[in-house]
Amino acid sequence: MKRLSPALCRAGSALIDWTQDDLAKAAGVGRSTVRDFEKGHHCLQRASEEAIITALHNSGVEILAEGRGGPGVRLRSADRLPWA
Repeated sequence: MKRLSPALCRAGSALIDWTQDDLAKAAGVGRSTVRDFEKGHHCLQRASEEAIITALHNSGVEILAEGRGGPGVRLRSADRLPWA
């Protein structure tokens, strides 16, 4: 089951002030993959979705599942952020 929607992807990037280029580079995917997904032009392959989720997570973004009061995104608490 897909965990990342285009809106969650955009919101997660916005929380850490990332551009599509920043996200693509951090996830190791093409900018066109991020751009087209965020615009809703196509779904992500499982590997690309995992890479994007991991990149966001490693930068302090948590993706909240539907059952946890979500869906949504939030920053992890400061003591758990990679730059804290």
